[in-house]
Amino acid sequence: MKFKASQIAEILEGTVEGNPNAEVSKLSKIEEGTEGSLSFLSNPKYTPYIYTTKATVTIVASDFISEEKIETTLIKVKDPRAAFTTLLEFYDQYKNNKSGIEQPSFISETASIGENLYLGAFGYIGNGVKLGDNVKIYPNSFVGDNVTIGNDVVVFSGAKINSDSVIGDRCVIHSGVVIGSDGFGFVPNEEGVYKKVPQIGNVIIEEDVDIGAGTTIDRATLGSTIIRKGVKLDNQIQVAHNVEIGAHTAIASQTGIAGSSKIGKHCLIGGQVGIAGHIIIGNNVKIQAQSGVGRNIKDGEAIQGSPSFGYTDWNKSYVHFKNLPKIVSRINTLEKNK
Repeated sequence: MKFKASQIAEILEGTVEGNPNAEVSKLSKIEEGTEGSLSFLSNPKYTPYIYTTKATVTIVASDFISEEKIETTLIKVKDPRAAFTTLLEFYDQYKNNKSGIEQPSFISETASIGENLYLGAFGYIGNGVKLGDNVKIYPNSFVGDNVTIGNDVVVFSGAKINSDSVIGDRCVIHSGVVIGSDGFGFVPNEEGVYKKVPQIGNVIIEEDVDIGAGTTIDRATLGSTIIRKGVKLDNQIQVAHNVEIGAHTAIASQTGIAGSSKIGKHCLIGGQVGIAGHIIIGNNVKIQAQSGVGRNIKDGEAIQGSPSFGYTDWNKSYVHFKNLPKIVSRINTLEKNK
């Protein structure tokens, strides 16, 4: 679909300088602009591209004054980056504005369905499911028995939400996510043969949580695995049974959290971090990528390493780590000269 510069300016509360009827149908970086694309300029170091870009329309600051001839039509706004973000959100909503129930799909007669449901082909809605309003469930997704999903939730293709899970309002669950899989519970007998411990708890995900593709969140053995409001999980994260992640914590890809650990609010956890089971991580903690955490962490700590320790201490120690061969050589020389 094409949009005119005048229409975009109206959405962004901006003004057009150039051709108000210029049409765009795609988005681009300013240095990669092509005919029919819309771009933006916010970083001053990219200003030279405004004079060479092939983008049909470019969003700029309201105080921008050109020093050379410009071919692209300008839309002047107060904050170009914020305006472009608004436009991305608008485009994303437009692109994903699906509605209706596609066939083949299955909805149990005992399910409770809110208004304006979109269910893609080969979707499955189990017994006793409760869906809020404006829920979008893309093709090949599974919603198990007695699942509750709030309003304005998006479940992308191939996601699996297993029985008894609770999903809050405005959550986004990306492709390949598995919620409510069995926790890793096995007990060895006298012969060393492992016997499965039934996992009869559930998963509770509060509102405004975003879960990246391929992430797995295990159900609790008893009680609940809980993801608090506003949490952002990257792709391919493992959250084990009975874990609790505090509000507005963000975790990067390939992190693994072992069972029954508790993570506080507003934490930042880098990629490939390993967190041992049954530990408590405080609020506002920062954990650098590839750290191994095997102890309780107090509020506000910044840690790194495996096993992890204070971030500042780790940086100081690293200076010595990389110089170890030289240090050993100097020690050997001193020993010989005694």
